[in-house]
Amino acid sequence: MTEARASAGLNGDTHTRRTQGTPCWVSLMVHGMATTQEFYGELFGWEFQPGPHQLGPYVRALLDGQEVAGIGQLPADRHLPIAWTPYLASDDVDQTAETVRMCGGTVGVGPLEAEEAGRLAIGSDPSGAVFGIWQAAAHLGTSITGVPGTPAWNELLTFETESVAKFYGAVFGYEERPVGPADFDYVTLHLDGHPVAGIHGVGTALPRDRGPHWMTYFEVAETDEALRRIIDLGGHPLTPPHDSPYGRVATASDPEGAMFSVIQSPR
Repeated sequence: MTEARASAGLNGDTHTRRTQGTPCWVSLMVHGMATTQEFYGELFGWEFQPGPHQLGPYVRALLDGQEVAGIGQLPADRHLPIAWTPYLASDDVDQTAETVRMCGGTVGVGPLEAEEAGRLAIGSDPSGAVFGIWQAAAHLGTSITGVPGTPAWNELLTFETESVAKFYGAVFGYEERPVGPADFDYVTLHLDGHPVAGIHGVGTALPRDRGPHWMTYFEVAETDEALRRIIDLGGHPLTPPHDSPYGRVATASDPEGAMFSVIQSPR
């Protein structure tokens, strides 16, 4: 993942419009906005400012004044899985939404305007994993990465990679490349020769109550310390810290159950 971020140009400031299909933003819809802001603010050092309210109350998380993520309020009567959702850049969200439908996915929200920020839709792939589509105007997306507290990687956990990778390739123009041994069902999605996201087929290892879903990795200075902080703040560890070729990784959930991973880059 570290190599992927570097080769994709995702380290440092990102103030330019993304190529179509590039993950450009992550957003979380929750019931308790105040407690969620407190959790991530304490964990990552985020501060918050109001954002567009088309889908209800919404704030943007800032790190050193730079926008990194969004948190919104779910209506009280909506009992949806609480999950971080990546937004994939689009040159024309209406056309992309139509392509999603034509390729077997669904569009549950939009396309609609988000004030002067841009235009969005929220869809799901044929396996049911939810993702966002973002056509930027004033808001280009996450404006800093590569430092602790910022999104580092987005990875789809699903039953198998072959059919779902074809869907994302047809919609966003990705080239897919297998990673690891033949019995390890993982592909990276590439744009202009650079990896921008991953798909991991885990078969029956998917949680029954979760189904296929996207996972956001956040950069941290020390994975073990971050997991201790998560527990102290009311979150729950899901996998213990472990070393990977891309850094030291752990997976956890926040107090409302949203799953995410933290990664410490290799030194």
